[in-house]
Amino acid sequence: MSRQFFEAVVRQARRRHLLSSSHFTVDGTLLEAWASMKSLRPRDREAGPGDGNGYTPSNPDVDFKGQRRSNLTHCSRTDPEAMVARKGLGKETKMCFSGHVLMENRKGLVVDLQLTRASGTSDRDAATVMLRRMRERVRHRRLTLGANKGYDTQNFLQACEELRVTPHVARRESYWGSALLARLATTPGYQVSQRKRKRVEEIFGWTKTGGASRKLRYKGVERNQLSVEMTIAAYNLVRMGKLAGAAA
Repeated sequence: MSRQFFEAVVRQARRRHLLSSSHFTVDGTLLEAWASMKSLRPRDREAGPGDGNGYTPSNPDVDFKGQRRSNLTHCSRTDPEAMVARKGLGKETKMCFSGHVLMENRKGLVVDLQLTRASGTSDRDAATVMLRRMRERVRHRRLTLGANKGYDTQNFLQACEELRVTPHVARRESYWGSALLARLATTPGYQVSQRKRKRVEEIFGWTKTGGASRKLRYKGVERNQLSVEMTIAAYNLVRMGKLAGAAA
């Protein structure tokens, strides 16, 4: 029901002519899972009382000093679908999921969303899925997509070309930066997309504060997807209300 409700809100915004049908922005953020780092255990070891390693339901105090923990070797016994992730170097590591939104650039409303496991490629994979869904609705028009430099990869840019999407993606300042993006960076449309894409941070900010989704309340991707869909639908309704008030 949550997906149907979200899509109904998007249809209402479309009927009010609030949505762009050509220009979009994609981005992702980490959402803390309902699991702590103390719930991690080696994948090849079963937890149980008396195993001598502290992995017991009644004793969550685990000393990981000197151990390397990764998603390949450890998983959470609280939520096995959550993954170890952090926002950047020097940031705190937490159990997380990844939330992704596709925003139209006209009024800053969300037209699609996806919740995934926090893998290293989840942002680009989810963006490709959402673009395919958008392409099914908008068949005969070339789209533009603003994004940060994390999307400047050969596979993602190739997927954009296959979907007839012009990638207004921030270019990596290195040898590996795309030559295509270097050419697009001189166009006026690219500059507009790069300005508009910063509005997506307002969505994440509202979702984590007003929507109380900084720490998710459920376990697993499927249940949290339902929760995030309701939260983003609420964001769209609040945003549409403000737009209507400004136009009055």
